[in-house]
Amino acid sequence: MSNASRPSEPVLVVGAGPVGLTIANLLVAQGVSVIIVERNASTSDEAKAISLDAESLRVYQSAGLSEQIEQVVVPGTGTRYYDRHDRVLFQARGGRPYQLGYAFKNQFAQPELENVLAGQLAQRGTHVRFATEVVGLTDHAAGVTAQLRDLATGRLEETEVSWVAACDGGRSTVRQVLGIEMSGRSHEQTWLVVDVLDDHHRERYGMHHGNPRRPAVIVPGRDGRCRYEFRLKPGEGVPSEPPSSDLVADLLAPHRAITDDQIERSVVYRFHAIVAEQWRSGHCFLLGDAAHMMPPFAGQGLNSGVRDAANLAWKLAMVWHGDLAPDVLATYQLERRQHAKDTVEFSERLGRVVMTTSRWRALVRDAVVRAMLLAPAGRRYLGEMRYRPKTVHAKGVVSRGARDDRPLVGSLLPQPWVLPSPSLRPRRLDDVLGSGFALLGVDVDGSDWDHVAAIAAGHGLPALREIDVVWEDLLPPPAGTRPAIVDAEDTLNEVMAGVRGSFVLVKPDRYVAAVFVASEADAVVADLARWLRVPTPAGGEKDGGPEAPAVPRSPGPVPSVNGVGSRDGSAL
Repeated sequence: MSNASRPSEPVLVVGAGPVGLTIANLLVAQGVSVIIVERNASTSDEAKAISLDAESLRVYQSAGLSEQIEQVVVPGTGTRYYDRHDRVLFQARGGRPYQLGYAFKNQFAQPELENVLAGQLAQRGTHVRFATEVVGLTDHAAGVTAQLRDLATGRLEETEVSWVAACDGGRSTVRQVLGIEMSGRSHEQTWLVVDVLDDHHRERYGMHHGNPRRPAVIVPGRDGRCRYEFRLKPGEGVPSEPPSSDLVADLLAPHRAITDDQIERSVVYRFHAIVAEQWRSGHCFLLGDAAHMMPPFAGQGLNSGVRDAANLAWKLAMVWHGDLAPDVLATYQLERRQHAKDTVEFSERLGRVVMTTSRWRALVRDAVVRAMLLAPAGRRYLGEMRYRPKTVHAKGVVSRGARDDRPLVGSLLPQPWVLPSPSLRPRRLDDVLGSGFALLGVDVDGSDWDHVAAIAAGHGLPALREIDVVWEDLLPPPAGTRPAIVDAEDTLNEVMAGVRGSFVLVKPDRYVAAVFVASEADAVVADLARWLRVPTPAGGEKDGGPEAPAVPRSPGPVPSVNGVGSRDGSAL
């Protein structure tokens, strides 16, 4: 690591919910010093978030946490949708099974997840500072001065930090202090959520019942846990009041009998569909519910927050270590905001269709879906959930060269099993790629490698892990000059079929930055170098970078607004 502009100050993570604990683990795994504060006295005892997708589990793999996380999740098989008469319409299982290395959808209990994440932080020497809030933030050229208050003693302290990751939930006071507005809308419809124990459901999939008389969602979990959600009618409940035990029992009655000691949580809520206008102000970033809130129907609330953490963590780590100039941090919003906005809007649309209370709309929905299922293309579209927004980086650390239709660019690279040299023992692809940038040469010549490596060095790109992708069923050369991988399951060759003879540059979050042949290397690398600059010696760098919001200058600590430090409260 160059350490050309490495700060001595830690990164401050505000909020120890799933998103805050995720980015803290990602940063600590990359050797970054972290302070994480949480206003509450402990991790959550409520199962708010309940679903992690394959991409999220892949993120935890990058932090060395996959084995621990897999112990508290149920490898699921997607979501089954029912029609207006409670008959099965179809089951959405996602694309190719284990395309990203993990099950498409995985149920879990939030308290168990938080305990695993907090426990892993502690094992690595970073402890959550519970019952601690931020009462002041002063942004300056070198970072942020944060004022922290111990809620148990009332003691105030001032600490210098390099960056702030605000994961303090939908009511984020950091966002309010920064003066960042949110756009979108809140919905008037009310829902009852009940988390129960000793449940009989054993399905590994969620169930969305589209009966317009009472739309409902059932999501079984581990060890007899199950979540029930019911659309409420006017007068049945309001978010400001706890639901009556009679209402809970009546709505559960068609599914099971219930006793008070079997109810872990019951709450009435309204959902929001809003996105922050900007996700960065100076040295402060918004993540998770602090940046976006969405209806639960697509199960992407927490997963979107984990994507935020994965996108920002590698950039903060490389800047903190002095391996990249701060310019790259401007790409966080460029790469994440649009997809989050699309996902919020998709969740709204899905709720309007699947959870409608209109008998006419339900009738049309069922007829259209059944017609689509008659054709193979329709079955693939629904079963593989091709209607979901694609996670593609259209802007940011991406370069398409002279072709807009270049395959893979901006998309998430699948994670097949591969045979790496020299052992040829099966491993997941990410375990071979390493934690930084990887440059894959897909059946390319050695002279092309030399040409591309020289250009990358000439433009000052960070270190790249060079890996040969051996085509078809051949063994790697016995005396190769760089590591090589061979397809172990016919997936790698399928993924790379359209880029044979090209180089594939993979970012640390496993999204593809560029695909190019050797003759295009100079133009592509020059395009990427505007973001991927190794910093010059201390004193020659700016903190904003291209397209970054201006750094606010505060004359003193910013007053607290209801206290900062509450955990992210993602609902699903």
